[in-house]
Amino acid sequence: MKILVCISHVPDTTSKINFTEGDTKFDTNGVQFVINPNDEFGLTRAMWFKEKQGASVDVVNVGGAETEPTLRKALAIGADNAIRVNTEATDGFYVAKQLAKVVQDGGYDLVIAGRESIDYNGGMVPGMLATLTGANFVNTCIGLEVEGDTATAIREIDGGKETSTTKLPLVVGGQKGLVEESDLRIPNMRGIMMARKKPLTVVEPVETSVETKAVKFEKPAPKGEVTLVSPDNVGQLVELLHNEAKAI
Repeated sequence: MKILVCISHVPDTTSKINFTEGDTKFDTNGVQFVINPNDEFGLTRAMWFKEKQGASVDVVNVGGAETEPTLRKALAIGADNAIRVNTEATDGFYVAKQLAKVVQDGGYDLVIAGRESIDYNGGMVPGMLATLTGANFVNTCIGLEVEGDTATAIREIDGGKETSTTKLPLVVGGQKGLVEESDLRIPNMRGIMMARKKPLTVVEPVETSVETKAVKFEKPAPKGEVTLVSPDNVGQLVELLHNEAKAI
């Protein structure tokens, strides 16, 4: 089984976010980048298939040379090969078109992507990728088993879970639950050294249109002042909730 894991290069959640050029561009200065958490769950599951079923695991990213350390980390975790599509990830459709070409050229049986990236939270790429490649699709996936050419997937739905079966090729939009957080892997020194020798192939992008463009970003409004009320002063609390907060 050939598996391709899509890797997004995203800011660490502890990074301070700022914008430049009139709030139209993300300021990368001083920002630490990591593997998108939803993608990391998928990569860990792919490693399970590699170890238990002998699958091959490639990783792919759409981005410039600055994303290569993130791909190298995925290789250090255990992926066999990395592919970087040499173009800026502008919007969901554009990224899906680039990934579709990689999938078609590679003849992959299973593509695991995160259900969304934590930077722009678009949530569009996995579904678009499945449509463009003619593959089956399971989103919000929290469990996955493959036997022969049949996959059994568990996905999160409102108020519960749904189990379904489908045939390969398959695109999965994974998330927390696909593996446990305790199963996530930290690259060891041996993995880091081996990653330096593993192939990282750079391919040029296919020509396609960009369908959307971000025109402005805006940070949430700063939090207002907090009034602390003694637990013994219930009257003051009621007064504040009624007259200031207008909650009662």
